[in-house]
Amino acid sequence: MAKDDKKSEWKEFFWNPRTGEFCGRTAGSWGLILLFYLAFYLFLACLFVLTMYVMLQTLDDYRPTYQDRLATPGMVIRPRGDQLELTYTIQYTETWERYVQALNNFLSPYSDSVQSQKNIECKPDQYFIQEDSGSLKNFPKRSCQFKRSILEECSGSQDPYYGYGNGMPCVIIKINRVIGMLPGKDKQAPFVTCGAKADDSDKLGALEYYPPNGTFNLMYYPYYGKKSQVNYSQPLVAIKFLNITKNEDVNVECRINANNIPEGSERDKFAGRVSFKLRINSIE
Repeated sequence: MAKDDKKSEWKEFFWNPRTGEFCGRTAGSWGLILLFYLAFYLFLACLFVLTMYVMLQTLDDYRPTYQDRLATPGMVIRPRGDQLELTYTIQYTETWERYVQALNNFLSPYSDSVQSQKNIECKPDQYFIQEDSGSLKNFPKRSCQFKRSILEECSGSQDPYYGYGNGMPCVIIKINRVIGMLPGKDKQAPFVTCGAKADDSDKLGALEYYPPNGTFNLMYYPYYGKKSQVNYSQPLVAIKFLNITKNEDVNVECRINANNIPEGSERDKFAGRVSFKLRINSIE
């Protein structure tokens, strides 16, 4: 009898036909609870929508309202190789063909004909400022031409193999895009310098920079963003290694030099610089 009584009590807890209660509450009580939670979650949903609406009103389609970025832009090289290592053997074409193809692909948008069609010739050595006029957007903003012929012996036109076939390879450097950055003051353009790590200083040999002195001309700045400046072409610097020591690893570091861009900080020691290993083998 005790087991039957307990079973009966459990049944009545879930549904009591005498009082009309379900799980200890009447239908009206359950209705009030459901109504409360419906109103509560509806209020939360409306609050979320209102918050998102207010936040979206602070955003600009063409320029980020807030930028959480390093003060010093990063640098990248082309071709990149595996883990920033460029290794090949001069006499074996198949070992360096991929580097040539990578440079061809990368420089394709910089072809002189493409740049002449899409971008304009700008006055060098000064910023190309294109301000909006109040609420009227200056859109799309124009971009300055950067023709690959500027890279001369590293353009692919004078030497279709970019020096990889004769042991004098070219490496191209660009700095990351930063909206609104003005990378030099008093008309002093930023420039790139490369050198070997301490243990490899005797192996590097002479370097050639294109454009001369490895400069990023001021006319390519400021950058206004991908949506505002749809045809923007980042300026490039090419480094040609003229007589690097063969059959040995040479660790190279390139860095950006500017009078208003700080060097890498504790937050990111590699900001404003890029390191890579270059090894040119020769069987001769």
